[in-house]
Amino acid sequence: MRVQTPMEPKVFAAAERQMKAWAMTEEIAGREIGVHGHHRTHPPLGHYISISREVGAGGSELAARLGQRLGWEVMDRNLLDQVAERYRLSKSMLELVDETTSNWAFDILGAWVDPKLISHEKYVVHLARVVLSRARKGNVIFVGRGAQFLLPRDHGLAVRIIAEEKYRLSRIMQQGNLDEAAARRWMADAERGRNEFVRQFFRRDLNDPHLYDLVIRVDRLGTEAAADMIVAAYDRVMAESEAAAAGN
Repeated sequence: MRVQTPMEPKVFAAAERQMKAWAMTEEIAGREIGVHGHHRTHPPLGHYISISREVGAGGSELAARLGQRLGWEVMDRNLLDQVAERYRLSKSMLELVDETTSNWAFDILGAWVDPKLISHEKYVVHLARVVLSRARKGNVIFVGRGAQFLLPRDHGLAVRIIAEEKYRLSRIMQQGNLDEAAARRWMADAERGRNEFVRQFFRRDLNDPHLYDLVIRVDRLGTEAAADMIVAAYDRVMAESEAAAAGN
């Protein structure tokens, strides 16, 4: 008979607690987000633009350009600042789970090994609440993090930014001072993390074009033309939405 080490009961207890946390997260996320990505209670929300982006396509730069043109706030990595401030968490700890692949060992044992760590599940619930809170003020651009799946589509425009791999690799190499092999590895890891993050917590495929109102290949059009297209599309969609609401 195998002898159980003193460490095992603690590991089993940590695993059991995390299993309960996952179940609770499903329940909370269901109430916050709704089964199909919409609010169940439909609280008042302002207008928004969400930008989903391929790694290296320049989604953050485009969002910043849009923010300047529209006079809107851009919520990108600063979303982590708001989550950290609201829930008194370390931003460096949040960065470990932000748009990354969920790791069962990390989520089960992480908080037991280091109480400052946060599981992916808890992070998503906190993120959802901060996104909803900011969306109620309106006039905001969200970059990534599944924001579009947390918000009703009739209040905003969902955009996907894509680019040829060669273009994205070149940008990553330049910005990160990496050789091609290292840039390719970094891009693949980041892309996998984003895709699995959305697939696990929002049950969507980021590469499905039907999820977006507008898909733009930025390497062909450039950032300025892409911004023009997004503003025009937003104005058109919001006008149609307001006309439909007035008709009802």
